Amino acid sequence: MDETTIADERLELIFTCCHPALELDAQVALTLRTLGGLSTEEIARAFLVPQATMNKRLVRAKGKIKAARIPFRVPPAHLLPDRLAAVLSVVYLIFNEGYGGRGDLAAEAVRLGRALAELMPDEPEVRGLLALMLINDARRDARFADGTVVLLRDQDRSLWDVDEIEQGRALLERALALGGRGPYVLQAAIASLHADDPQDWEQLAELYAELARRTGSSVVELNQAAAMAEAGDAEAALDVVECLELDSYHYLHATRAELLRRLGRIDEARAAYDRALELVHSDAERRFLERKLTELQG
Repeated sequence: MDETTIADERLELIFTCCHPALELDAQVALTLRTLGGLSTEEIARAFLVPQATMNKRLVRAKGKIKAARIPFRVPPAHLLPDRLAAVLSVVYLIFNEGYGGRGDLAAEAVRLGRALAELMPDEPEVRGLLALMLINDARRDARFADGTVVLLRDQDRSLWDVDEIEQGRALLERALALGGRGPYVLQAAIASLHADDPQDWEQLAELYAELARRTGSSVVELNQAAAMAEAGDAEAALDVVECLELDSYHYLHATRAELLRRLGRIDEARAAYDRALELVHSDAERRFLERKLTELQG
């Protein structure tokens, strides 16, 4: 491992672990467990599966590595793109876990993103991911107050890191100039629009719709529904939410509760908040949901 094109040792290890002989989910999960500092429970939560299911996946992945004698070595430069999708997923999931309150993980993910951008400067998705993380990280100090989550519309924008947002937007422009229209570039464009005041909710809903088509992600569809509601169509947004199979995802029930509240269906909204509270893990988000439920009862 002395002769390598990767200057960053931790990034080198991530590329090494993301072996294409494994399924993409297994590559990401195993790397997060081995190098990302995340527990099996945290990884399972990120993949929206039970902990027992994720544990079995990790055991199978380790078994395959042993049985197939997959070598633990850094791939040559021309093979790096084959592992890029998994590496990007690893870095983004580390960032997401940190964004929920663990600042050390968020900072490490941004550092890895910068190292990736230096290693692969012409990959639009690399620039898109770094742009996405920087724009979101710029709002970190405004996301919590008095131990509870603060929604974006209620955040104190004077606490935002303007320089970090501009860095992210410059990276996004470069990614678009490189022809990028992949999932991370789209998410960066969405994050950039969220930083505008006022926000263009119709355009945001369109970008979420495009991202949902590209990824097939129910979580993205949930975000699309939220944008539709902000654009003024809570009824259509609720129709989307009701079709999503995300019963173990507390954000679905929290979003559904808010839509039901807007439509005057208060009893159903209460039940949805109760379900969200059964599933939430973060104390700050729990306090936020409890406050919303109290306001609803008042």
